[in-house]
Amino acid sequence: MTGIRPLTDNFREIHGRAPEFVARAPGRIEFIGNHTDYNGGTVLGASIDRAVWVALARRTDGLRRFRSDRSGETVEQPATDLRKLSGGAGWVNYPLGVLAALPEFKLRAPAGFDYLASSDLPIGAGLSSSAAIELASGLVFLRAAGEDPPRETLVTLCRHAENHFVGVPSGILDQGVSGFGLKDHLVFIDCRGPRFDTVPLPAGAHFWIFNTHTKHALVDGLYAERHRECMEAARLLGVNLLADVTPAELASKTWHGLPARASLLKRAKHVVEEIARVDAAVIALRAGDLPEVGRLLTASHRSSQLLFENSTPELDFLVDTLTSQPHVFGARLTGGGFGGAVMALTDGAFDKAQADTVAAAYGKIFGTLPDILHALTAGGAEVV
Repeated sequence: MTGIRPLTDNFREIHGRAPEFVARAPGRIEFIGNHTDYNGGTVLGASIDRAVWVALARRTDGLRRFRSDRSGETVEQPATDLRKLSGGAGWVNYPLGVLAALPEFKLRAPAGFDYLASSDLPIGAGLSSSAAIELASGLVFLRAAGEDPPRETLVTLCRHAENHFVGVPSGILDQGVSGFGLKDHLVFIDCRGPRFDTVPLPAGAHFWIFNTHTKHALVDGLYAERHRECMEAARLLGVNLLADVTPAELASKTWHGLPARASLLKRAKHVVEEIARVDAAVIALRAGDLPEVGRLLTASHRSSQLLFENSTPELDFLVDTLTSQPHVFGARLTGGGFGGAVMALTDGAFDKAQADTVAAAYGKIFGTLPDILHALTAGGAEVV
């Protein structure tokens, strides 16, 4: 079981001493708002009760020694070396990216240290383990260097690390939800600020995650391609970001030849209408209307499937199967898409037996069973 005691015990075994600082940062569910964040829109997410934990103790010799419970090997390099790594050591790029970003935000970075990361977040399930390790790492680095910036600075810095060091053109969703999470609430982000808020989650709402373990071979390139398509669509529409266009404007006007670019029009239509769905979901959540929230979630998936084209047959099958089940309000892919996981919003009567029935139906078609995770909301990143 991941937690502070197993982590500190493991740290002592590996590094021969106790850690000075420990932080945890939760994974997140993208509740609704698929690919809206880097388009300047709104998004809702939930921080969950699965997390990445990071422990750190300072060194005086200028060496940085990185270890993960999943890698089993220590990566050692001097504090002056911030080269991007590859192969089995590639996971170190997430904390390295945070270290590289600290001076750009006028914050000090610790010099030498021993480091250990541990996680009970499933990899590749669309739960953003990358943002969680960035935030947990950022918290221990800042504490070790005697820095205490505002939370907005931390999440922005970690997004900068993912964009500019790791090289993934993500928006603020992942870091924002992990950083501002609150139990029994969803995190609302207006990504243009960015501005962060929380929305109460009605009692009786449950999250079930079905991780297909599928991943499109070109997933990184496809994500970047969708990003480029959205930026090009905005340019042709004569706006800075797609959030500057309303659904009515997109439907009623001819925007500088955009309709002739069918794929760009589909991408724009998804993003513009998805932002409207996020805003409608906030209203429904505040009213406690979970059936309406579920309808919006399923509509979001259909838009991802047909317009943004970042779904897969496996994800579509799960959404089709789940939405035909009793006690399910709605379902959609969660995360970047092109594989990964589906989230179902259910009431409390949906149980493991029913989830296993859905998984068995999936197995008959695709030959493997998805992993099932029943997730609850949890607090955001913190030093513990």
